Amino acid sequence: MNTGLPDRDERTQAVENAGYRWSYYALTFGVLCASAYRSFVLGETTWDLMALVIVGGGMNAAYQASHRVLYPRWAVMTVITLVTAAALAAGMAFFLGRGR
Repeated sequence: MNTGLPDRDERTQAVENAGYRWSYYALTFGVLCASAYRSFVLGETTWDLMALVIVGGGMNAAYQASHRVLYPRWAVMTVITLVTAAALAAGMAFFLGRGR
């Protein structure tokens, strides 16, 4: 009879997934902050860093879509995020471009 504790259970998996989520947040916002610093302070282009953030999010979405765990709410939030980001980018381009 085996009386040992299991190596992995649902709680272990939930804690691991929460850790992965926090790491992803730290990396993503760290890259975004580095991108903002390079852009505003150093005057460099940051398309390489922005591409990393976009590709990382795209890979996550593709993986979840392949396992059919995306809900309609996800699509609505994606559209809202894209529209908000485009409006913010257009506003920044307009106001920063006027100073030249």
